[in-house]
Amino acid sequence: MCGRYAVHSLVSDLQTHFGLFDSISFTPRFNAAPSLPLPIVRSQGDRRELTLCQWGFVPHWMKSRPKTRPINARSETVADKPFFRTSVRRRRCLVPANGFYEWKQSGSPKQPWYFRLAEAEILAFAGLWDSWVHDGKAMETFAILTTTANETLQQVHDRMPVILDPPQYDGWLNVGDLAVLRPYKGRMTGYAVGRAVNSTGNEGPDLLKPAASAG
Repeated sequence: MCGRYAVHSLVSDLQTHFGLFDSISFTPRFNAAPSLPLPIVRSQGDRRELTLCQWGFVPHWMKSRPKTRPINARSETVADKPFFRTSVRRRRCLVPANGFYEWKQSGSPKQPWYFRLAEAEILAFAGLWDSWVHDGKAMETFAILTTTANETLQQVHDRMPVILDPPQYDGWLNVGDLAVLRPYKGRMTGYAVGRAVNSTGNEGPDLLKPAASAG
């Protein structure tokens, strides 16, 4: 699964990486958590748009706000689940990030680890978004797709977010190519970090420091 991640790149760097022509303001996050407004990239006609959505998915057809809002969707079954099926067909997105956290299952409390690409600063999760209207106001939300862990992640967790390479972006955004929803094959790096990230109230670049120096 993916329950916390970091997205702190400059908007100009996101524009370059994703081929964006518009710009938004957002708060850099080193501890991006569910319910926060976070940047996603989606297709609008023949271009890509950067916008903010709340992390925690609500489908457009819900009659009332659900008590629980899924932050992840299993890629293996997402196309068949009524909760996500319409968004798989019509509302796919990329979720920009610099890295993400997973918690090692053994021990108490669980040990957080931080993972990132070995050779790139920016990565993209495959995601879904939707717009839910209540009392005349629209709330746009998203979820991150997950898959089985690759070799780098297996030491910590059995699931990981679906990470797409840039040549796969159009295949997911424009045609919903389910074949790209698989464990990441590129080089990654991961290390234990301090337990300060366990609290969603903690923020800042110190959260990314290796555990020995994070305190």
